[in-house]
Amino acid sequence: MSNNNSKMNAQAKEAMERFKMESANEVGVNLKQGYNGDLTSRQAGSIGGQMVKKMVESYKNQQQ
Repeated sequence: MSNNNSKMNAQAKEAMERFKMESANEVGVNLKQGYNGDLTSRQAGSIGGQMVKKMVESYKNQQQ
């Protein structure tokens, strides 16, 4: 059971990383794999905001 959870966690982490990279690309922020501590707060916030916007849109589309 534990092995199955770790596999799912790895898949979820991978999916979230792809989602983050896609969102960053959409708002024009260049992310690199790994550490991105050189981002400004504005850049990081725009990525997070884009991710939330897409999640809300997805939720709304599922409700219709």
